[in-house]
Amino acid sequence: MPHAAHGAIALALLLAGSAAQADDNVLPLLPLSLDELLATPVTTASRHAEARERTPAHIIVITREQMRDRRYKNLADLLEDLPGVDFQRGTRSTQFNHFVFQGNVSNNKLLILLDGVRIDHPAGGKIPVAENFSLYFARQVEILYGPAAALYGADAVAGVINIITDRGGEAGSKISAGAGSYGSLEGNFLASGRFGEGIGLTAGAHYQKSDRAPLDEYYRKDFPKVAAGTKTAAEREDYVGDIGSRSFYARLDVGERLTVGYYQNRFRSLSSTGDRSSAVYFLDDAYWDTTIETWQARYKFELSPTLSSETLIDHSRYEVDPQSRYINTFTNFEDHGYDYAYGRRTGIEQNLAWRPNDRHTVLAGLGYRDYRAIETPDLPHPYDTSKSPGNQGMSYPNTSLPLQVYEANYRAWSGYLQWQAQWNPRFSTVAGLRHDWYSTYGNTTNPRLGAVWQALPGHFLKLAYGEAFRAPSPEESYSAFGSFNNAGNPIGTFRAPNANLLPEKSKTWSLTWDWRPTRRFNLVANAYLTEVDNVILTRRNDVPIQYIPGVVLSATESKQNSGSDRYSGFDLMPQWQVHLGGAWSADAWGSYSYVDGHFRETDDGPSLKQINIAQHKLKLGVTLRYQDWLTITPRLQWIGETTTGAINRPTNDRVRKTDAYTVASLHLGIHKLADDRLSLYLDIYNLFDKRYYAAHTSSSSAVMQAVPQQPRTVMATVEYRF
Repeated sequence: MPHAAHGAIALALLLAGSAAQADDNVLPLLPLSLDELLATPVTTASRHAEARERTPAHIIVITREQMRDRRYKNLADLLEDLPGVDFQRGTRSTQFNHFVFQGNVSNNKLLILLDGVRIDHPAGGKIPVAENFSLYFARQVEILYGPAAALYGADAVAGVINIITDRGGEAGSKISAGAGSYGSLEGNFLASGRFGEGIGLTAGAHYQKSDRAPLDEYYRKDFPKVAAGTKTAAEREDYVGDIGSRSFYARLDVGERLTVGYYQNRFRSLSSTGDRSSAVYFLDDAYWDTTIETWQARYKFELSPTLSSETLIDHSRYEVDPQSRYINTFTNFEDHGYDYAYGRRTGIEQNLAWRPNDRHTVLAGLGYRDYRAIETPDLPHPYDTSKSPGNQGMSYPNTSLPLQVYEANYRAWSGYLQWQAQWNPRFSTVAGLRHDWYSTYGNTTNPRLGAVWQALPGHFLKLAYGEAFRAPSPEESYSAFGSFNNAGNPIGTFRAPNANLLPEKSKTWSLTWDWRPTRRFNLVANAYLTEVDNVILTRRNDVPIQYIPGVVLSATESKQNSGSDRYSGFDLMPQWQVHLGGAWSADAWGSYSYVDGHFRETDDGPSLKQINIAQHKLKLGVTLRYQDWLTITPRLQWIGETTTGAINRPTNDRVRKTDAYTVASLHLGIHKLADDRLSLYLDIYNLFDKRYYAAHTSSSSAVMQAVPQQPRTVMATVEYRF
């Protein structure tokens, strides 16, 4: 990564010089009008550009100007403010943040794309979605609600987030730096330039670190210093919770046909995140560090006036730093909790678009992807990446038993067809079908149907049905862990692998009403019902799985297809723009969300409450603007009682629901300084210094079901555009 950073700086200087010679324009600071916002073309729902109200799906667009004024600096900030999203910060040891999207629990059911190419876990699985997904280079972000497997394949169950960027050389150039509470530092740069005829290049990078607040000083009762492992209460360490992230982005466009892109992000958090002090040591060198990088190249050309082609090649890699480790109750507080994971996807897709006339569009595509994944149990020392999985030469701690490292190599084929028709100016339909074949578990077919009807001027109704599937991740199929005591005997329950998992399968019905009674007001209402079968759950094995030769395990658990989910709800989303008089104007937005979710652990089991869901959520915000040089943006969230992982367990000392809370933030921006090129920002999070908790997903006694959240924090930032 240091070499990449040096190269990025050199590239930025080169591009900055080119940009300064070619163009002295600065990207506009005024926001889009509501007319312009609603007319902004979107591509995610149908894989071609169309107006938002005409797209046959519920979709939200967040523009560059909105991200700037609302201070959505990364995907975590944006997701937290979206309708229908329950967002829990700093609750998980490997993901750090956790979220639920219209009832769909966890981020492995939501695709994250960059210009239509997947940039989350290449083989599927849970990843950190936090400061690592910085948005400094985004032109807009499109959030598609509901299943999208008919176009995008595996894991597009809850929806799709597509980060859209400018063509190479057209993004403008800027540099930003900020500092704030608890040792927080962040910065980014973006540089664009054009070279000769038709060649444009944009590159940028971001860096962020924070010690975060010493939560044991703000929530003393939640972090008692108690004896653990070999340490007495008097010897216990203070709480630590630092994080860090970085990313790099580049896009090259050659003419109108060829685009080449690269994206990498990295995130590091402590593996003690969300754990009770009785179950973990708080150490700043016991961390979880992940890197995701993606290369892509696409070539577009016209076969005829009505038939166009796009060839897309991508290569993506996910890797956990071999130094990542746990020191907790599951490792007997000993230093043998190292972990390693690796995932790789290489793919090619050929897409065709046929437009015989203005009323009909037919899309079709074929794809092939090759996967490789490595999963390890707890390791006595770091994984050696120079050796193959079968030649690590390790034994399970406290034993002479050879340690098993799991490796999977598999492939997938796909084909899809979609027909979109505008039957008259007020009515359109879409029908699509995609078939995926995996060498691991076989076939899955997923249809899509939708209709858009303009019932009256300013009234659009959208009815949609879609099916989707979530592929079992390598982590679910091959993750295994457990401990042996000093005598070499197994302790408690072991997690056993299960390579025979099948995909989860979902069906979703949705109805959207998009109403625009005036040019300054828009109201969107979306109702949905989702049913999921073959849900993958962790369940105790009736007969222990003896997956470690040479030892008899008395108790095991594994991931199994044994559950079903059902959740329904609706979101109300008003947005309006108001002239307040004189040079003042306001851009206000909000949402109210209701969701009801239940699941069954077996087909004939009892109906249980879905975890990590607040049935009621209210999110409000307004940007007050004085001309184009001052913005004041307060944001407020009221989150109702939220179920924790213990909600369905027998009554004990664990928290079953976190209390409702209200939290506010304030964001100030001063623009057009230094010859219109300089902006200053002040961001205050948790404005009123509220003490509140986020819900954890687990019912384990080792974690805090109610995880303390950050006190008031302040960040000051300076940004210069050139």
